[in-house]
Amino acid sequence: MFDSDRVSEELRTLKVDVTRLLSTAGEGMFESSKGRAEILADQIKAALAELGETVSEDQEQLHDLITGRPVASLASAFALGVVVGFMLRRH
Repeated sequence: MFDSDRVSEELRTLKVDVTRLLSTAGEGMFESSKGRAEILADQIKAALAELGETVSEDQEQLHDLITGRPVASLASAFALGVVVGFMLRRH
């Protein structure tokens, strides 16, 4: 009536099949995640390169502004320092 050996063998076969499927699915997810991570890394590199270019351009403009008006730049820096000093003293 009830063949326990046959059921045990079917369970072992099922276990092997499930293990194989999970392994295959895991490899697929890993490859998919790896591909997405590479794409994201490329996007981050491009954004950092663009940011570097923008900062370089702004740095040149700031340098030209400061060297063109040294007294105004010094006064602005002093005023900013005073404001920050008052803000820090209150907190």
